[in-house]
Order: sequence, then C-alpha cells, then structure tokens
Amino acid sequence: MSETDCRVPVEKLRWVCDPALFNFKTTEDVAGLEGNISQNRALAAIEFGLGMSNNGFNIYLAGDPGTGRTSTIRQMLKKFVKDTCPPSDWCYVNNFHTPDAPLAITLPAGMGRGFAADMRELLDYMRANVPTALESKEYETNRVGIIEQFQERNGEIFSDLEREAGEKGFALQRTVSGLVIVPQKDGRNFTQEEYEALEKEERDELDTVGRELTEKLNDALRQVRENEKALRDALALLDRELGLSAVGHHLNPLREKYQGFAKVQQYLEDVQEDLLLNLEDFKPQVAPPQIPGLKIPKQEPTFERYEVNVLVENNPDNGAPIVFESNPTYNNLFGRIENIMQMGGVATTNFTLIKAGALHRANGGYLILDAREVMINPFAWESLKRCIRNMEIKIEDVLEQYRFMTVVSLKPEPIPLNAKIIMIGSLWIYYLLYYLEPDYRKFFKVKADFDSQINRTPEVMQDYALFVAAHCCKEGLLPFDPTGVAALLEHASRLVEDQGRLSSQFMELSDLIRESSFWATRGGAQVVDRSWVKRAIQEKTYRSNRIEERIHEYLAQGVILCDTKGSVVGQINGLSVITMGDYTFGRPSRLTIRVSQGRAGMVNIEREVKLSGPIHDKGVLILTGYLAGKFGQEQPLSFSAHICFEQSYEGVEGDSASSAELYGLLSAFSGLPVRQGIAVTGSVNQHGQIQPIGGVNYKIEGFFAVCKAKGLTGDQGVIIPKINEHNLMLNDEVVQAVSEGMFHIWSVSQVEEGIEILTGVPAGKVGDDGSYPEGTVNFLVQKKLKTMLDNMRKLLSQDKEGKEEPVKLLE
Repeated sequence: MSETDCRVPVEKLRWVCDPALFNFKTTEDVAGLEGNISQNRALAAIEFGLGMSNNGFNIYLAGDPGTGRTSTIRQMLKKFVKDTCPPSDWCYVNNFHTPDAPLAITLPAGMGRGFAADMRELLDYMRANVPTALESKEYETNRVGIIEQFQERNGEIFSDLEREAGEKGFALQRTVSGLVIVPQKDGRNFTQEEYEALEKEERDELDTVGRELTEKLNDALRQVRENEKALRDALALLDRELGLSAVGHHLNPLREKYQGFAKVQQYLEDVQEDLLLNLEDFKPQVAPPQIPGLKIPKQEPTFERYEVNVLVENNPDNGAPIVFESNPTYNNLFGRIENIMQMGGVATTNFTLIKAGALHRANGGYLILDAREVMINPFAWESLKRCIRNMEIKIEDVLEQYRFMTVVSLKPEPIPLNAKIIMIGSLWIYYLLYYLEPDYRKFFKVKADFDSQINRTPEVMQDYALFVAAHCCKEGLLPFDPTGVAALLEHASRLVEDQGRLSSQFMELSDLIRESSFWATRGGAQVVDRSWVKRAIQEKTYRSNRIEERIHEYLAQGVILCDTKGSVVGQINGLSVITMGDYTFGRPSRLTIRVSQGRAGMVNIEREVKLSGPIHDKGVLILTGYLAGKFGQEQPLSFSAHICFEQSYEGVEGDSASSAELYGLLSAFSGLPVRQGIAVTGSVNQHGQIQPIGGVNYKIEGFFAVCKAKGLTGDQGVIIPKINEHNLMLNDEVVQAVSEGMFHIWSVSQVEEGIEILTGVPAGKVGDDGSYPEGTVNFLVQKKLKTMLDNMRKLLSQDKEGKEEPVKLLE
C-alpha cells in the first residue's frame, strides 16, 4: 500500500455538525428539556428499583460526576411521588411508666401538629381552671365538711373512751410520748406512794383495768389512723372528682377525635391518671422562706411531660417525601438527643429534646445520599446497614460506649423504617463495596449505570439543543443560535474522542455554555454563535496550558531534543499524553534504539532503572515475539537491542509506543533511516497488527504544535492506527494545515504499512523459501540478524576451546 493510500482524507479528520439540523432561530424559540438525554439503561434500572417494594432493593447510581445522576433521580422521583399518599406523622410522647423510654406515636399526615396543639390546649385549660376550681367555695365547703365529719367521728371515739375511763377511775391524758391511761383518786392522778400503799388485790385489779383501757386506747388510735387514711382518700376522691370534671371535659372530645388510634387512647388514659395524681402541681405555689442576703427562687412545677414532640410532620397535600442529605453524619442521618446544661455542669434531657434525622424525614419516601460522604463519616455506614437490616430507626448516643462516665440519656422507642435509600457514587466506590462489603449486595440490589458517552443520533442532538435552551433560560444566559449549538455538540464529541458519540458530562458542557455566554456578553453580542463557543474553548485552554507552552518552548529551543526534519537510523518520534489536572495535551518523545551482537535480547532501559510500568514492559516484550515469528522461523535469533526514551525523567506507562519502538528497531537492524518529520503512535501485537490507542487528538495536535514552532515543511505528519480514524476530532488549525498539504495524517493497520511510510522502502513479503525480496526492509533485517548469528557462532566456537560452555542463543 502506497503512502498516498494510507493518508486520512480531510473530511475524516473531524465530525462537523450541520446547523441546518436545528429548526429554530435561537434557543429562545424552543422549550426546555424534560427528562434525561439517552440514559435508557440507567432509567430502566431506576424505574425497576423504585417499583420494587421488597426490602433490600435500594438503588446505587453509578457513574462519573456530571453525567446527570442527581438531576435525573430528582426529576424521576418528582414524577413518581406525584400520585402517592403522604406517609404518617411521627411524635414522641412521655412514657409515664418508664420515663427514660419515650413512646413513638404515628398519626396520619398533618395530624401530628394538631395532636400537639390539642395537648397544649388541654394543659393550658388545666393550668387556668384547676386552681380556680380548687379555690371555689363549693370545693372548700365539701372539703371542710369531709374534714369535720371525720373530726367528729374521732371526737366521738375519744369521748366514749374518756367516759368509760372516768367511770372506772381512770383518765385519758396527753403526754410528750402521746395519749396514756392513768388512774385517778379524788380527781387527781395516783402518786407512786399511794399506788404502792394499796393492797396487792387492789393493785392487781387497778392494773387489770388499766390494761383493758390501754388496749381500748390502742384500738381507738388505730381507728383514728384508719379514719385519717379514709379522710385522705375522701379528700383525694374529692380532688379526683374535681379533676375528672375538669379533665374529662377536654379529654373526652380528644378520645372521640383519636378514636381509631389505640396508642393515642392509651396515652390519653395515662395522661389523665397522671394529671389526677398530680393536681397539687396546679395549685398556686407558696414562695419559700427567704434568708437575709440570699434570694431563693420559687420552684415552679414543670409540665413538659404532657407535651408532644412532633418528630416528623408531612403535608397531606404532598406525596412521599424526597430528602437529599448532603452531609450524612450519624446525627444528621439517624437523629440525636440533645442535652441541657444545668448549673454545676450537669446535663439533663427529656423526650422533647429528641430531634429527627434524614431517615425520619424520608420515612415512607426516598432518601438520596452521596456514597463517598457516607463512607467517610464515622458510624454512618454501619448504622445505615443496621437500620435497613432491622427495618427500624433507632436513635442512640453513638459515643456512649466511648465515654469513661455514662451520661443520663434516653432510649426512645424505635420507629419502623419504610424508605427507599438511593446512593450516588462513582463506579470505583460501587466495586469496592460490592467486593469488600459483604452486606452491600443484600441491601443495594439495583445498580443504575450512567454512561459518560452516548450514541449520536438526530434525536439525541435535538435533545442537546433543548438542554442548552433549558440551561440558558434557567440561568438567564444569552440564547444560542444553531451554529453555537453545533459547536457545542462538536466539542461534546471531542470530549469522548469519537465521531459517532457525544459526551454526557453535562457539568462540563454546562460550564462551556456559561463561559460562551460570558464572552458573548462581554463582546456585546445578543446571541451566542459558533465564534463565541470557540472563544470560550480557547480562553479555557489559555488559562490551563502554561506547562504545555513551556514544553513547546524547550522543544523549539532544542533543550528537549526532537527533530522534525531529515532522517536518522534507529531514531523515531513517539507520542505521549500528559494530564495536568483539568488539562490534557500531547508531546513528542524521542525514542532511540541501538542493536549489537550479543545474547541479551530486548533490553528496555526504562525497565532496568524502574521507570517503566507493567503495560509498557509488556509492549516491549511483544517486540521479541514479533521478531521471533517474523525472522526466527528458519534460524535462531542472537542479538542485543537497547530501547530508550531520551530525556525521560519520569515514569513511562502504556503500550501506545510499542509500534514506534518496533519501527525504530527495524530501522536499526536494516540500517534504513527513519523520517524525523513523522511521529508515530499505536500499539502492536506479535503478528504485527497495529492496535488502537487513546488520546489520539492530543498526540496529533501536540506534534503539530512542535512542527509549527520549528517550521512546517509539508512532509511532516503523524501515523496512527487505522481503527482510530473514528476517534479523530482535530482542532481547526490542524485540519486547515492538512487541507493545505502542510501536514499529513496516515492511518495503518500493519507494521509493514508504517515502515514503508517512514523509510520510503517497501517492507517486503516473505517468499515460499522463507526469504524476502532483495532491497526490502524485511530482507535487510533478516540479513542483519543472520550476519549477527554467524558472527556470534564464530566467536563462541573460537572461545569454546578449553571451556565446556554450551552455545546459548536467543530463542
């Protein structure tokens, strides 16, 4: 195949979008984009995941940032929840039986706030009306009547006892130690002398009567205590009846209002019982006695135990909630229990200080999380797995196990979890979790894979125009005309280096839309056309290509050696790609190859000094296989070849230079010089087929810039793999130079095609006898290898005398 046949036509150097495809004057004339652009695989996975209600079918959105993962899921969820029922409200209330374990109550959407208001109204009524009722005349009359009734009964008991004691010569007297029965004589108490002066029978009779009366006194005191208890019960019953009349007036309507909620009914019963037991709290509080110089505040009773903590409130007019938690810390996800610091550094808490997390707010709906943020926040991932596994949200103090001293805390009742978890992350995180996290596959069974590039079709191109229109309208940017949209699509194709595909990196395309509008506005334009899109691309390049320009200066000055004219044996220009953060560019690298007699075989100097990566090492070793298959069928090979990247001070990786290394090797063996105005890229296999590589546009443009700096001759160009033709999206300057014949692009599929272009000598096809036509490249290589083999055999045979060393050749 001739050199002309291998040249890539100008029309294949890039894809040019025809502005006539768009039927609008500017993007103001079309509606904005609704939905996503050609991510059918991901959309189908999302629809499946949203439709599966079984536990574990949560969704992982995998893909590169900027591919529309977040915007897509938000748009889909808005449509998905439009006709769904809103989830219930959740409240925490006091557990009157176990105060450190608050109770969780669920109510239909919108009723939580009403329930809290009803309880506040009940409490306000009790605080306003119970003290008035307790101070009412009717209550006081009833209370006094009950007390007087019991006092009369006690008085009758003691009167009867006093009368009986008087009849028997005894009296009931009160002493320091209490009531006692004492004998009397002539209206006074017996003295000790008088008692001892009595006859024994009289004393015994007196003692017997005294014991009987003492027993009756004890019975009377016991009856008085029972009466006092009955008095307290009667007063409590009076208070209870008063409280019931006040509480029941408000609680009965609440019981009817929340009739279908058993847990609320039980809570109202507990509230009523606690209110009736603590009516004293509603009485006016008496100020404590004041000490001179020290003001003691009056202790007011607290009524927080009757409040309702509305943890989650949902709008009954909306569908299921959609919650995006950008900072998924443990507390932000699962809620927290706050504390109040009291005097002396004592921390106290109660159920009203329980705060909801993102899982609570998303319960019954959808929670969107960033996978990387979940992984880097302590305790978040493990606790999330536990929630999904147990299907409940438990609020805990996660640091409790790490403290030296325990702090008073609560154990709120867990809330059932019924939410779809959606994590957004890169494919790297997805694969790490899939292979290293055993529970991941059980809980995230749906992967929605967002592609970074999509097939270019007329429908997709129209969608891109709608995307531009929507973006300009949303952010108030200048509208684009068809030429501006066409330039944007061409850049989207260049980003993926494929004439048949477009980039779905919408974040980068959005930035280009903004920058194009900025430069058009600064230039006084009313519409963004192709020129302003090109200007934005050029300005962005200028902001980032300082290192590239410095390298080009060194190449032009000869500091970095690179010939673009003449021909040299065993020297060739390879091409490499350098990525500096947000900017990528290509640059030529000189490759030199020296061959000699020996048995070392292929020596990769980069590998020897550990500057070569495994893929590059593989590419060099493939050259040995090619030479063995091409020239080692009739004879063994014996040679030493040293391959080196000149002026390389960093690591070398990749196999895209393997074809250039092979061309240089063939040049060194054949003695034919290689044209220095031609740079080469492409990997090669052991059969001599040229394989595709990446970064083809950057490599071509990088070598063109060097040739331009040193002077274009019309003989310069780049050889690329033929299969990479569809990846060509070269800039306008290179395309213009090719169209004018000042620069050339050749594409080859075999090594023979490339070596003919580089040397101008036919490669030569092997004959039936295993030889090549005289004067061809392969003939000269074969001849050189045979000469090396013969010389090596002579040297080994001469050296064999006196030595028992077998002849070793490179197999």
